[in-house]
Amino acid sequence: MTEKQEIYKCAICGNIVEVLDNGVGTLVCCNQNMNKMEEKISEEGNEKHKPILEKNEEGVEVKVSSIPHPMEDKHFIEWIEITTKNGTSKKFLKPGEKPEKKFPVGTEIIKVRSYCNIHGLWKNDAPEFSN
Repeated sequence: MTEKQEIYKCAICGNIVEVLDNGVGTLVCCNQNMNKMEEKISEEGNEKHKPILEKNEEGVEVKVSSIPHPMEDKHFIEWIEITTKNGTSKKFLKPGEKPEKKFPVGTEIIKVRSYCNIHGLWKNDAPEFSN
């Protein structure tokens, strides 16, 4: 069974799929079951991945860690996502860009996530604002 907002990745070709609605069955790519990406909350190694929030005039800015994550061709944050009571918004990033994005938010924030092409899926589901 798949659940809304789960992320799956193919171990062979690297395709990534996000589930848009709950369903039954198994996601398959390259003739094998896709791997569910677990949302990590604890830091590993020297890299920092957990998204943090800062208030701004338009809403919030989500930054990937207080120490900026590398944004190199072979190692970067692919996207940042914010979920509120009213829905979800995702911003895609490219190597060379800053690992941060602004979101116009006017309602309660439920969680924020970021995806590193090497270290996977990270979340902050009890977001607090840094100053």
